[in-house]
Amino acid sequence: MAEQAKQHVAEDATRPTVVIKKYANRRLYNTEASSYVTLEDLAHMVRDGRDFVVYDAKSGDDITRGVLTQIIVEEEAKGRSLLPTSFLRQLIGFYGDSLQSLVPRYLEAAMGTFARQQEQMRVSVEQAMGNFKPMVNPLAGLEEVSKQNMAMMERAMTLFSPFPRRDSTPGAPAEADEVAALREEVQLLRQRLAKAESNSGKS
Repeated sequence: MAEQAKQHVAEDATRPTVVIKKYANRRLYNTEASSYVTLEDLAHMVRDGRDFVVYDAKSGDDITRGVLTQIIVEEEAKGRSLLPTSFLRQLIGFYGDSLQSLVPRYLEAAMGTFARQQEQMRVSVEQAMGNFKPMVNPLAGLEEVSKQNMAMMERAMTLFSPFPRRDSTPGAPAEADEVAALREEVQLLRQRLAKAESNSGKS
């Protein structure tokens, strides 16, 4: 099932970019499917790895960024909170700041690294769980891995702020030390997964 979903995403990624037109009545038109779509439909396209671009039907301006921002606002409004309040405050604070031009590149690189680590973690978990024999109950091990993975993600979100807080007090840990600590946690989790895989092979 996971392989089929992964293959589906890969196939979508190779398909041409979908052109979406936004009209004055705020309706969104998918020119590929020749049908109107909603922000929720576009959110599903993003999750499926399908690329799209949104143009203003009247002016022809590229308004993709604004539409993607609308999708995030809707997701947050539905209670699917992903962005911490402190991060949002810091992000707003960088608008008009001298470092504003650096923030987009930093966030893009940080999210790319985070996504790659999550994919590596997913593969490791699948390999470890796949090697358990039928008589072995994988739920206990999976629950432990899930707790560790959640702890790692919570730790990552606290480090997601691109720069140290401006109101940080003297003696607070440097960002480099925090990143190093996160890497150690990731390495420790990988070692535990490898050990679990090794133990399942011996049982």
